[in-house]
Amino acid sequence: MKNQFKKQLAVSIMALMALPAAAQQFQAGAPLSSTNQAGEHVVMSDNVKVYGSFHFTESCTFDAEKNLIVSMNAGNRGEGAEADGFVSLINPDGSVHTPRFIGATRDGLDLVDPIGSAVRNGVLYTVDSGYLRSFDLESGQPLDSIQVPGAGFLNGIGVAADGTAYISDSNNGLIYEVTPEGNSSVFYQGDALDRPNGVAMDNDDNVVVVNINTNAVVTFNRDGEVILTEYSAEAGNDGVVVLPDGTKYTSSVRFGSVSRIRPGQDAVVIASGIPSAASMCYDSTQHQLVIPMNPNNALAFIRL
Repeated sequence: MKNQFKKQLAVSIMALMALPAAAQQFQAGAPLSSTNQAGEHVVMSDNVKVYGSFHFTESCTFDAEKNLIVSMNAGNRGEGAEADGFVSLINPDGSVHTPRFIGATRDGLDLVDPIGSAVRNGVLYTVDSGYLRSFDLESGQPLDSIQVPGAGFLNGIGVAADGTAYISDSNNGLIYEVTPEGNSSVFYQGDALDRPNGVAMDNDDNVVVVNINTNAVVTFNRDGEVILTEYSAEAGNDGVVVLPDGTKYTSSVRFGSVSRIRPGQDAVVIASGIPSAASMCYDSTQHQLVIPMNPNNALAFIRL
């Protein structure tokens, strides 16, 4: 009887192993490691540093709990491109922690060309090919995928404390508001925007937007009213971050510079010559800015 049970168990296990990949549950990628000739799985030792793991990184955000930079990577771009976008986890010194945290497999995953990104309340948000997608930051598990009707090119994203997302549409010159329930509407469209790009939330949960065609840095309240307009040192801005003391930093993809705007002061350039300086993030633990450089497949770091 025992032998018969063992045979049945073995057959069941083999049947499970034979299931096609699409039937498997989503799996997140693991940190760098190797399986040696003896078949032993060995995690990479701390004295080894690996750099890279990027493919057209447009934006990043920061996971303070893990002390890791979350880097969004496009896959192969263009008409007919496959759903091959992925997310890397990067150590604060720029070395690779996990090459493909989200996107190690495609099982249960839709991620084509992730652009802007944000982290709020343990959730990673990104805009991707007309969709707002969200993932559990701890496990990488996909949570939701919300299509934004009428969207042109969804670009930057900021997320309020209540989970409401504010998304720039650079082609249509507007900001969308998408509720946690998946309802989308136009938050603002008007003269304050000229190819809006980067979006962030300030310390009062107001919406801060930078433009590509001007150097205006515009703050809206949650009712869609302009309450403050500041100016970066140069136009062509892609990214914006707001520090706890209210200082804003903007990154110009056209001029390759980073501007600092302290409350009540004029903007100054603090860094220059950064090729394709895209949608940056703020590493609050190391107190540094991290700037993706699009087709250069790299990140730039500025200690503050």
